[in-house]
Amino acid sequence: MKACAVRRALCAGLLGLAVACSSPDPARYQSVSEKIMVIIPRGATYYQALDSLESRGVIRSRDWFSLYARMRALPSNLKSGVYTFDKDESWSSVVSTLKSGRGMEVRFTVTEGMMGFEVAERARSWLGVSRDSFVAAMRDTSLERELGIRPSPAGVEGYMYPTTYVVPMRMRARELVKLMTHEFIARWQPEWDVRLEQLHMTRHEIVTLASIIEAEVRYRPDRPYVSAVYHNRLKRGMALQADPTIIYAHGRRMRRVWEKQLQIRSPYNTYLNPGLPPGPITQPSDSSIVAALYPAPIGYLYFVAQPDGKHIFSATYNDHLAAIRRVRQRR
Repeated sequence: MKACAVRRALCAGLLGLAVACSSPDPARYQSVSEKIMVIIPRGATYYQALDSLESRGVIRSRDWFSLYARMRALPSNLKSGVYTFDKDESWSSVVSTLKSGRGMEVRFTVTEGMMGFEVAERARSWLGVSRDSFVAAMRDTSLERELGIRPSPAGVEGYMYPTTYVVPMRMRARELVKLMTHEFIARWQPEWDVRLEQLHMTRHEIVTLASIIEAEVRYRPDRPYVSAVYHNRLKRGMALQADPTIIYAHGRRMRRVWEKQLQIRSPYNTYLNPGLPPGPITQPSDSSIVAALYPAPIGYLYFVAQPDGKHIFSATYNDHLAAIRRVRQRR
């Protein structure tokens, strides 16, 4: 009994000493704003983590910290990740962070009109996510089922909601794509479903149309008018002839679409194939979705872009040709 009591007293004393060593002077702590980044790779051992913490200057009394961390069960609960610590972070905070996996968080922005391959490239450059892993995650059929869309080569293209996310560094591709698609689901308005019934269109069709409008329009007030042109063409069985779908079919951004590029064999070529393409080509904004749902009540069938991004709309082909001539003269 006495031996046990001695051991308990010794452990308590060591724990108290470790806690005392972990408590820096408050004034000194508040004066330091420097952040220290520490990377704990996947599969790193407890001792490798200690090496990283010590080499970066997060801990100085390695043996005492190790004893304290063991009492807090860190070795069996260590999480990998990219972490940031203050220069004099308390031992309690360091251990809690490494156990919970609360690594460094960064902002990840998907802008309106980005195509899937561009989102994948941004995830690679901003978050270190493999492009191949991201594309595979986009094509995850379980996410497509959650969205109620049929499996397709483009996967969840068009459903990765464009906004700024705060995410952990080294986030897994599937978790990232799932986060963005769930954001899309959360942002979808119930009244839009009512409008779908009025239009006799599916959500997938509207998101597809909205993605084309997003890519086509630079001058925001033109969106419902461009939408009207596409709706009118769909009703008449005309080809949409949307240049952004040609760009998507080629899989790269182009400053201009040339006539020879209109011949590409692709289901996304809206010059050769009537109706909507198989799915969205960009991540559309809410305003483009609203424009797709509520087109302007006009009979326009044509439009041409001016150098300033605004469009000239026409109801007849002859008027459209005249508008093209005016635009060319201005250029």
